[in-house]
Amino acid sequence: MSSSRDTRILVLNSGSSSVKYQLLDMSDSSRLAVGLVERIGEETSRLKHTHVESGTTREWSGPIHDHEAALKAVAEELAKDGLGLDSPELAAIGHRVVHGGQTFTAPTVVDDAVLAEIERLIPVAPLHNPANLTGIRTAQTLRPDLPQVAVFDTAFHTTMPESAARYAIDTATADAHRVRRYGFHGTSHAYVSRATARLLGKAPEDVNVIVLHLGNGASASAVRGGRCVDTSMGLTPLEGLVMGTRSGDLDPAVIFHLARVGGMSIDEIDTLLNKKSGLIGLCGDNDMREIRRRVDEGDEEAQLAFDIYIHRLKKYIGAYYAVLGRVDAVAFTAGVGENASPVREAAVAGLEELGLAVDGELNAVRSDRPRLISPQHARVAVAVIPTDEELEIATQTYALVGSNTRE
Repeated sequence: MSSSRDTRILVLNSGSSSVKYQLLDMSDSSRLAVGLVERIGEETSRLKHTHVESGTTREWSGPIHDHEAALKAVAEELAKDGLGLDSPELAAIGHRVVHGGQTFTAPTVVDDAVLAEIERLIPVAPLHNPANLTGIRTAQTLRPDLPQVAVFDTAFHTTMPESAARYAIDTATADAHRVRRYGFHGTSHAYVSRATARLLGKAPEDVNVIVLHLGNGASASAVRGGRCVDTSMGLTPLEGLVMGTRSGDLDPAVIFHLARVGGMSIDEIDTLLNKKSGLIGLCGDNDMREIRRRVDEGDEEAQLAFDIYIHRLKKYIGAYYAVLGRVDAVAFTAGVGENASPVREAAVAGLEELGLAVDGELNAVRSDRPRLISPQHARVAVAVIPTDEELEIATQTYALVGSNTRE
């Protein structure tokens, strides 16, 4: 596979103890290499690297003490395939950054001021932004001459009107502490909404889409003409749909009740709502495949968990239908959305008056391609769109820096 000069983008997704990466050639949006470094900081760190053209995969285990060592290991693996970070074909490195607040509404070339602002946002993203910062700073040390581009999960949702983004609390307090609805999974919602428009043979600005990103984390968005006008996650990824381990929407007074009556600390309640709630709190499993297996065997606990999950999902479909006024498509994506046909079927069951239905045979088909699962001539299309956040990050990064590299 050959590529033109300056058309490659390395995408880095740095977590607290992991680095996911992909190297893409934007001349044809092809993948050259993909990999994962996990358990950073442990003696049993693991690196898995795949050279896509040859199909060869290499795995390595041993101590990787920090993110700098992890990225150096990634660079070595890429170099073995002739794809090293010193390659003149590399145009930029694109970084996933979870929280950009209200400041960052688009992909941004990183400088000292950008780094400072990402750091300032750590209080609203304490688990994610520190790791994202580490990844950026480490990449800067390895290639200080190369543009580093931050692509923010929250950016796609910054088009929400204030009526959707504001919480109904004292304005001065909210502004002082940056309390508002930011939304997350934005790169996925952006990619899927545009891909849905392509599937319908229309331009994004002509399509209204409800996007349902259903993974272990789950979120919904209402997208009008390519712009997000509402989304289910809020200040943090805790709000909204029932998720694998997160509660989603909750009466805020539950927190006060658990503190005053249950004697729980703020940290204990935080852990409960983020890690011990949702599907795993309801039935002990957060894997939809296992839950469906239990449902099929008549497990009442699993059935109730599934029913609660679907009830919340259906409420958001109805709410966003009302927000948009006209809906051209409902798009399912991410691990559950792409693979769990019973979830898709149940989510739209009973919504025929809204023009929503799935074709049983089409819904049962497993594919990694975008596809329609609604009956022919349905008033509202129901689609399954495999998400591709890495390609979206690479696309946004290349759109920002590509013109400069081609001059």
